[in-house]
Amino acid sequence: MVLTSICAVLLAGWLLWQGQRQKAMPALAGFAAMMALWCGGHIAIVNDWHQLGMALVLANPLMPMFFLHFSVQFVAARPGALSTPWRRLLPLLYGITLALIIISWLAQGARVVATAGFDAFFVFSGIGWLNLLYTVWLGIAAHIVLWQGWRLHSGNKRRSIVAMFLAGGWGLLLATSFVFPSLGLNWYPYPMLLLPSYLLLLVYGVVRYQVLAINAFANKALLWFGMVMLVLVLVALVSALLGQLGMQALAAVPASQLWLYSTLVLLLSAACYRPLSALARRLIYPGVQLNESLLAHWRLQLQQCDNWSELAALASALISGQLRQSVSVLLPQAGQGDVGLRICCLRDAQGWYYQLQGWDDVTPGYRLQGEVFAALLLSSCRILEQSLKLASAERKRLDQQHLVELGALSAAMAHELRNPLNIIAMAAATTEPETRQHIQQQLKRADRLIADLLSYSGQLQLHSAPLALKPLLDSLLAQQDWQGVRCQLQVAEELQIWGDSYRLQQVFINLLDNALAFCRNQRDACISIEAKQHDNAVYVYLHNNGPAIPLQQQASLFRPFVSKRSGGSGLGLAIVRRIMQAHQGQVRHRTDLGWPVSFELKFPLRIQDNSNG
Repeated sequence: MVLTSICAVLLAGWLLWQGQRQKAMPALAGFAAMMALWCGGHIAIVNDWHQLGMALVLANPLMPMFFLHFSVQFVAARPGALSTPWRRLLPLLYGITLALIIISWLAQGARVVATAGFDAFFVFSGIGWLNLLYTVWLGIAAHIVLWQGWRLHSGNKRRSIVAMFLAGGWGLLLATSFVFPSLGLNWYPYPMLLLPSYLLLLVYGVVRYQVLAINAFANKALLWFGMVMLVLVLVALVSALLGQLGMQALAAVPASQLWLYSTLVLLLSAACYRPLSALARRLIYPGVQLNESLLAHWRLQLQQCDNWSELAALASALISGQLRQSVSVLLPQAGQGDVGLRICCLRDAQGWYYQLQGWDDVTPGYRLQGEVFAALLLSSCRILEQSLKLASAERKRLDQQHLVELGALSAAMAHELRNPLNIIAMAAATTEPETRQHIQQQLKRADRLIADLLSYSGQLQLHSAPLALKPLLDSLLAQQDWQGVRCQLQVAEELQIWGDSYRLQQVFINLLDNALAFCRNQRDACISIEAKQHDNAVYVYLHNNGPAIPLQQQASLFRPFVSKRSGGSGLGLAIVRRIMQAHQGQVRHRTDLGWPVSFELKFPLRIQDNSNG
């Protein structure tokens, strides 16, 4: 009873403190306080303070009343039909409870008798039975409220209600022994010895899903309880063996005293654990100043870096300041220093890992700080890597969106430009022949630029079909103005490709126009076209003996608006690449085929027809 009272008082204070954040906890604190008073009443009766003890026990209805109040507040946290009627009844029920307690006091609702194991024990009499029945009814009402709440709620609140029901059943089982003497049963009330467990289980079942800190406390408490029980078992075993081993003096010591001494030693060990652990750490790792605030500061500082160079510089400054000596930090993308103490964070196929280089001669304390800091730095490297990947993906998305918008704008402008060009063409019809010819040449150039712009920025519509390659090239070659440039065509008659005839004509015309533009002024100018089938693909090569493309220009050949050709739009090769990609093919510049300039076109033998390229 004393243990239960102490636990109840401590729990009541803790629950009142928690009531600042959990509005239902003060009512539960009242329940715990009444449990302490109820146990105090029994203690008073045993110590011959009969009147005080009976008064405290007869105040028993306040205990389930507080629990009913708690239940109403706990389950009504979510708006529902159940909260309003019970809330209105609470003041009336409190009034009835206090009135019944006072009547029980005045009408002598209890008396003290001798029973098994006790010279004085509480029993109900007269109006006291009504007091007991009312107490039972309040307990049933509280559990009805909990059952209604269980139906309304889900998740952690529902789990808490289940835990309360289980604890309530345990408490009812323990409390039955309290009524034995009142029913004329001369039985020792053994179940009452476990009453502290009821209060602890009830409160823990309520708060474990609401106050997360209580779970850490319960974990430690359960660990120490298990250790105490283990000590008691070992002491009992040793006590039984002492006589067999001839240690009569020790065997004569009562087992209760051995248990008490062992428990005190265990509790003293628990109290001394932290300071002794800190002392041992200082002896083994002298100079170490690691604590939670320092680790949190390191973590916060490292996670604020936006690039690898900044992370390496900051990490070096943090650990150097902590150790009071220079430490360099090396990352895959950045680093500082090549000598002295170094922390290397590296990445391979398995992930990130760290290495401490040059730390073999430092003290164990400094080594421990380096290990801890390297682990934190490794975590920051992972976070920075992920953030940079996300930033890169976002930039690509914005670039793609910008290109789409730019393409739509270019197409709209190209369409609008053709109207004033048509007006200029009609106006030029009445000018002098020389002027008219010059205007028409420029209009053709402008029209070609507009056509290229529309081809590059517009949406490719492919109508693919099998195409005989040699007839297609023969028709295109016949349309060209060669101006003395020789052309060689080496294509087998049976060779076929799969694609859109109109779009592939654009590909070959653009490549031929570029070749002719650079070959016309060359001596013995020649253009050669050859094709062959190899590895489920058709390769077409367009060679010319014009000037070789400079090395610095080769990397940007297929980019838009990059042109060294006089009068070119800078879109010809970009259009070629886009059309080839739409056909699931490839185009690339080659310098290893024996010609100054070679372009290779690769066509899969049979591809699916994509309506949109």
